[in-house]
Amino acid sequence: MLENFIYIFDMLGTIAFAISGVLVATRLRMDPFGITVLAGVTAIGGGTLRDMMMGSTPVFWIMDNTYIYVILLTALLSVLWLHRIHRFPAYLLPTLDAFGLAIFTIIGAQKALSFGFSGPVAIVMGCVTGVVGGMIRDILSGQIPYILQKEIYATASILGAILYVICGFLELGSIFSMVIAILGTLSLRLSAIYWHLSLPVFSDGR
Repeated sequence: MLENFIYIFDMLGTIAFAISGVLVATRLRMDPFGITVLAGVTAIGGGTLRDMMMGSTPVFWIMDNTYIYVILLTALLSVLWLHRIHRFPAYLLPTLDAFGLAIFTIIGAQKALSFGFSGPVAIVMGCVTGVVGGMIRDILSGQIPYILQKEIYATASILGAILYVICGFLELGSIFSMVIAILGTLSLRLSAIYWHLSLPVFSDGR
């Protein structure tokens, strides 16, 4: 049951991040190849780096091609939908990105713990899984990644991973721990978006 639960959430995160990649690509008027690339790297970029760092190779989407099919289908349906409505709401991209961040953070932390890594490593792997895909998307599209700005982004990912590790340490149950951690990440990220919360920035005074 736990494996099915994790797999479903992983697919939901893949869809959310793939759509966010499509939204950025269409906003920049990319061709179908560019749209597919941005959807793909956003959806599987973080998980790919995570697996390579943990020595889990071949990486997950090579072993299970369902991820590729889901990304391609999501990209196609998203483009058709955007063509129909012509313009997407401004809140859609950050909201989908927040859902993908929350889900992938916990998936990454869970996988690290299942491989026998320590809590701190699981937190790092959760953050890598959550933020790297969006970072690659933003770099390829010529934008400053959220993680490098004053946005509360990586902070939300770290919070979720910490919550998951703590819940696991307290033996609160795997599914319950995942739900609590996902809600924690999502709550902080969406609150930051809604109330325009941000981290302090620093300069050299010039």
